[in-house]
Amino acid sequence: MSTHERRRQVGQLLFAGFRGHVIPAELRALAREFDLGGVVLFARNVAEPAQVADLAREAGELSRSAPVWVAIDQEGGRVQRVKAPLTVWPPPATLGRADDLDLTRRFGRALARELRAMGITFDFAPVLDVLTREDNPAIGDRAFSSDPAQVAAHGLAFIDAVHTEGLPACAKHFPGHGEAAVDSHEDLPVVDLPPDRLERVEWVPFRAAIEGGVDAVMSCHLLVPSLDDQRPATLSPSIITGRLRGQLGFGGLVLTDDMDMKAISLRYEPGEAAALAVAAGCDGVLQCGGDPERVFAALEGVVRALEDGTISAARFDDALGRHLALKGRYLSEAARRAAPPAPSLREVIGSAEHQLVAEQMRQFT
Repeated sequence: MSTHERRRQVGQLLFAGFRGHVIPAELRALAREFDLGGVVLFARNVAEPAQVADLAREAGELSRSAPVWVAIDQEGGRVQRVKAPLTVWPPPATLGRADDLDLTRRFGRALARELRAMGITFDFAPVLDVLTREDNPAIGDRAFSSDPAQVAAHGLAFIDAVHTEGLPACAKHFPGHGEAAVDSHEDLPVVDLPPDRLERVEWVPFRAAIEGGVDAVMSCHLLVPSLDDQRPATLSPSIITGRLRGQLGFGGLVLTDDMDMKAISLRYEPGEAAALAVAAGCDGVLQCGGDPERVFAALEGVVRALEDGTISAARFDDALGRHLALKGRYLSEAARRAAPPAPSLREVIGSAEHQLVAEQMRQFT
């Protein structure tokens, strides 16, 4: 394989964030050199649903070798990038309080239908963190519950619903952000819990999701000294490869949380962080801040790591293969024909059925 071809393939491992309501020229220029694996949309990219649909179509031009993921964090509550005139969802904690798995499934299916109507192909949800610390600044009502079994049950119901509607699901944030006292957007949390506690509490929902066939797991940027006292979980081979892959047996796609969060960006340059994450066992790197120079630096860091052996050819091929396999399952022509027909925006905007689900959830706020 030529150096040029390998460089293009490296782009498949990256999900890029950007600023504005259209694909910027800088990202298009990057895509002439690297086939980007996906984009991640935020509220800054959203004017209204039809514009998001146009943006999703534009994103398809960022790769010539494979389809492009159009991803978003659409959880409900405070993490909901597209709001009215689509349904404004209460936070997932309301589902835990309702403890009605059918309601959770209806929520998951309605949310997925709205995303598919806009051309979004990957939802970074559900949150499977167990809220063991009530003053947790990052998670709070994004979690279903403080009870591991309840988080597992509602997480599985949501995953099944999203899969039924033809979208992949992503369980986050491994190895568990629920006990953190610091928001990893701002600094590096330290979660000083022993492995047996993690197995007994934090990993119960992840193990259930893995056994239930979840497509992807997202890492989190926190230090767990009992597992690795040097590197944040995202960059730790002992956590990603040893625990998530080995102990929990996850064989799907492992994604990093946003590498522009300060837990990582205050300590590592983008290229170094991206290379360490892939070497640790992550298959996809999220660079979401919107700075195209940092996206380019992350890509170049993976290229250099491949050249100097920090990332082995086998590790890279393994990561690339997982991306292509999941894209084949959801984005290929055959997958699209097998999936439920994507609804139109007209069908989902102001949908009485979806509003009823949201209203039933609000009863538990």
